[in-house]
Amino acid sequence: MLIHPQFDPIAVSLGPLAVRWYGLMYLLGFVLFMLLGQRRLAQSRGVFTAKMLDDLLFYGVLGVILGGRLGYVLFYKLGDYLADPLAILRVWEGGMAFHGGFLGVVVAMALFARRHGLHFLQVTDFIAPLVPLGLAAGRIGNFINGELWGRVTRPDAPWAMVFPQASAEDTRQALMAPTPEWLTWLASYGGLPRHPSQLYQFALEGVALFVLLWGFSARPRPLGQVSALFLLGYGVARFVAEFAREPDNFLGLLALNLSMGQWLSLPMMLAGAWLWQRAARQG
Repeated sequence: MLIHPQFDPIAVSLGPLAVRWYGLMYLLGFVLFMLLGQRRLAQSRGVFTAKMLDDLLFYGVLGVILGGRLGYVLFYKLGDYLADPLAILRVWEGGMAFHGGFLGVVVAMALFARRHGLHFLQVTDFIAPLVPLGLAAGRIGNFINGELWGRVTRPDAPWAMVFPQASAEDTRQALMAPTPEWLTWLASYGGLPRHPSQLYQFALEGVALFVLLWGFSARPRPLGQVSALFLLGYGVARFVAEFAREPDNFLGLLALNLSMGQWLSLPMMLAGAWLWQRAARQG
């Protein structure tokens, strides 16, 4: 049985200032965006410049942070934040949503395209291969924090891991389980064996999606097709990974036993399929 390593979430303490690993993972994602973007500039045939790449990062950071926070508020805990609106500003308490961040970036890229006189899909085709490694870094941050753990699995599975941070949830689920087997596991291992779903998402949404998009975008493609592949690839990867990820306990599973993450991924897949066909027809 694997036990979560219990990393210290604080990487460096400088007096009252604490630098957290999760924040460093965000920083790493932005650095990777710039490094990969430099490689993409040569493929853009002069459409994008180094100065524009700097602007893209600025717009993207705003989109990720503002969209991610507002998305979490709207999609996951709207009632709580309506009761305490000032809590929206307490970002240090956590609470970011990828799908909200994605919508924030879409708005930011639309503004960028308008400012520079570019087609919106030119911009999204350019940045799509630069995003997945940043997502991968974020999932490593989740794993370091021991958060967003997976669903319960059998203890003899080679990937089964106990997350001490999930002790309260483990106890609640074991007491409610229809079989006493979970109570036995809880007593034997000090927690329920779970999927390390953060690592699954790291591999699928991060590494695999990057390899797919980077290779696909290396050759000229119809306008919008790289963006379409990102929508399809991320939507499918997230939908699959959610089967191993524990749903938020304040939401649980929704209609058709799908999680909120899966329901939010469905429009991405549909939009990706439509955009792929549109790009293929236009050539």
